[in-house]
Formats: sequence, C-alpha cells, structure tokens
Amino acid sequence: MIHQEPDCLFCRIVRGEIPASIVYRNDHVVAFRDITPITPQHVLIIPVRHIASLSDLTPEDEAAAGQILLAAGIVAEIIGIRESGYRLVFNTGKDALQSVFHIHGHLIGGNQMGWPPFPGLPEVHG
Repeated sequence: MIHQEPDCLFCRIVRGEIPASIVYRNDHVVAFRDITPITPQHVLIIPVRHIASLSDLTPEDEAAAGQILLAAGIVAEIIGIRESGYRLVFNTGKDALQSVFHIHGHLIGGNQMGWPPFPGLPEVHG
C-alpha cells in the first residue's frame, strides 16, 4: 500500500478528490499544471507516495526520486519545451518557500530565463 496523508493537498489530487489539469501520470508520479504559473509552462511533478520534502528522503525513496527526474523529460516533451529548455526546481522547507509539504518539482519553461533567477540577489554560478 502506498502511503498517503488524508489531508495533504497533493495526496488528494493523486486520489482524484481535487481536480487538476493532469499532464502525465504513471504508477509512480503525477504531473499537473500549476494553478499559479510563473512561466508560460509550469507543471508540478509529484510522487504518488507522500514524502514531505527532499530532506525526508530515505534510501527506500530512491526509485520515487528517480521517477520524478525521469518524468521531467517526458513532461517537457509533452508540453513542448524539451528542446528549448526548462528548469526543474524543488523548494525545501519554509525558508525556501515550500508551501505544500509533499515533494514537488516545478518544471518551468516556455520563455528565456535569466541567471540569477531572482533579481537583487548576488550572482552565483554553478
């Protein structure tokens, strides 16, 4: 049985209790459009199994983490940004502005992005 939390927003989307614009789904992940996109293409990729944050990953979650990364290329192809480029961003913890505590990667693209991504912060390369 896959662990899910009854009151988790993203677990409820996985279970179909809350509607979402699903872009891709398999036995391990669900990808759906963000309701407040920050780029022309903005899709969240989440594991079906509830894991609160990247900091909560354990060795038994290796397959789930890998499935998220594999899904990124598939979703980018589906939404038409695989060739032009995209970012996959994970916010972890409150200081990083994680708002839903169920791991989710923000696949963003559809326009040219700058670096650093946030104006006013010192430039960091790498």
